[in-house]
Formats: sequence, structure tokens, C-alpha cells
Amino acid sequence: MSDLMQALKFQNIDLPNRFALAPMTRTSAEADGTPNLLMADHYERYARGGFGLVITEGTYTDNKASQGYANQPGIINEAQIQGWRTIVDRVHAAGSKIFTQLMHAGAQFQANRYTDQPLGPSEIAPKGAPLGFYGDQKVWQVPSAMNSADIQVAINGFAQSAVNAKAAGFDGIEIHGANGYLINQFLSTHFNKRDDNYGGSLENRMRLAVDVTRAVRKAVGEDFPVGIRLSQGTVTDPDYQLPEGAAGFRKIVEAVRDAGADFVHTTDGDVNRQHFVDGDQTLAGVAAEVQGIDLIINGNIDETNCQNIANQFPGALLAVGKKALANPDFVQRLKDGKEIADINFEMLQPKATISNELAWRKQNAA
Repeated sequence: MSDLMQALKFQNIDLPNRFALAPMTRTSAEADGTPNLLMADHYERYARGGFGLVITEGTYTDNKASQGYANQPGIINEAQIQGWRTIVDRVHAAGSKIFTQLMHAGAQFQANRYTDQPLGPSEIAPKGAPLGFYGDQKVWQVPSAMNSADIQVAINGFAQSAVNAKAAGFDGIEIHGANGYLINQFLSTHFNKRDDNYGGSLENRMRLAVDVTRAVRKAVGEDFPVGIRLSQGTVTDPDYQLPEGAAGFRKIVEAVRDAGADFVHTTDGDVNRQHFVDGDQTLAGVAAEVQGIDLIINGNIDETNCQNIANQFPGALLAVGKKALANPDFVQRLKDGKEIADINFEMLQPKATISNELAWRKQNAA
């Protein structure tokens, strides 16, 4: 366990251990997207619980179509920047570093205070049903297909939000390219039926991921950590696979590296799942083969497997989600050899808000 708990340098930042808090949507900002003191308490709790790096929930990037959920935080105006600055300061004071995750919902859109019409690569809705954790919408809307101007607005939104994040004091940026949100939609042959230079071949489908990464890198400069979260599946279609298989995923990782990404954050239902149409490799295993880019791994990591995963991927950070939600002090508990609880999803009912979680904890306190 010592290697997991030893200090390390990830890019140009010093971390006290290899554990990261995985980004998790909490829909607890003010209605106008401003982060609040409840969120500050929430993120500080994980820092005090021992997580070396905290990665925020997906944060929307423009006042057009990027917001995906009611009470989702944004980072597009001064009030939102100031709200995040309070959170950053609290996390830093507790001894951790913090990255913001920048997200455009695309077609995976349940609420937006700026527009009623989602945008996506093509006029194709997500599979499955909207997430009851995050809203009352029963069916997905069919998005409008983005034109070249819409795409440029989205790219500009990521870049300006990265500048705003740097101004708020964040230590780095994670671009959300996973889980069925906009960049992932462009990568997906389910969503992307375009016949222009953003559709068809893998080289075209990954163009948005490359363009956003390049724009963010240019906006924040060379010395500020920038990465991208990548998956094949989505929150409502976890079994989707790239038709290009492992070689295609490797090509995506290489392309974002060449566009300026310092790290890639792989996420899957299980870090050990062999989830390609060809071969027996894992998502993290393929990404780890790419030289010149660091790695964060997410996928059902817990106290039983973290050391083996750390040994398998030297230097990678391990992003913990469900076990962290159940145990905000997961890292400290692991270090001290204390009992670690499983998640009880009742804490996320009827909505996955911080307030509902805290009310559940108070009601079920021993």
C-alpha cells in the first residue's frame, strides 16, 4: 500500500498520493449555475478525507447548449468563477489539488436554462432513458444537428472556460470526452452520421476531441495541466464499442496527446473489463501503451483491487467514484485499515443532490 500513499508529481503538480476523486454529477449549484457553499463543503470533505486530487463534476462551458442538467454548475461568468474560487481555496487549504472537468452535454440533455433545444452531431437521440437521478424528463429529445458555427461556438466555450478555470485557481483541466456527452457523441457511430469532415472515418469523428484539446491548450499555455476523459460506452449505453477496436482507441489517445493533452482519464464499468470488438485488452491497458501521456484510471476501483491496479499501471492515478461517495474519507480509511462501506444508492434518492445525501446520512447515523 505504500506506493499508493507516497507523494508523487503528476505533470507539474505535487500530490500526496495516487488517489483522485472521480468526477460525479451532483446537480447542487444555484439555479443560475453558480457554485455555492454546500458544494464547497462537499469538495472540501473529500480533500480532508485524503484524496490527493479532486476532479469536479462536469461543468458547463457556454450559454448556448452545453448545460445538460438543472442546477449543474457552469464556469462562464464572473459569479461562477468566484463560486469556484471559494471551492478551490477550501480544497487547497485541506491539502489537495483540484482539476475542473469541462463538459458540453450535446444530445444527452435533460435541462438547460438557455435553450430548450439540444444540439448533437446528428439528429439522433441517446439510447435508453434519461437519468432519473438528475431530472424528471422521461424521454430524450431529438437534437438538432450542429452546423459549423455551432461546432465553433462549442470549441470556443471550452477554451474560454479553461481560461476562467485558470483564473479561479484550479490546478488543471479535464475535458469531458466520455460517457455520452458531446465529444463522445462525435466519436460514436451511433450518434455521428455526418458526411462532412467531422463524420464518417475515425479521423473525422475524433476531430472535435482534437480541436477542443488544441484550443484549450492554446488558451491556458504550455505549463498548465490539460487532459481528457475518454470512454467507449455512455451512461445509458455502457456496452457501445468503437468499430475500429483497440487500434482505433489507441489512435484517439495519440491524437489528443499530439493536440496538447498531458493525460487521458479512462473510464469503464470495470477497469479490468475487456471491452473492445477485437482482442482482450482493457481501455486503460491500451491507453497505457501510448508514450508521452499520463494516465488516470476509473472503473470500479475499491479497497480490494487498488493495489493490484496500481502495480499494473505504475505512476497512474486511480480515480474512485462509488466507494468515495459512500466514504468521503476513503483514502484515510484505507491508510488506517478501517472499515470501508459499500454505497447505498438510497442516499441518491429521489435525486442525486448533496442535500439528499446529507439528509440520508443524518437519518442513518449510528
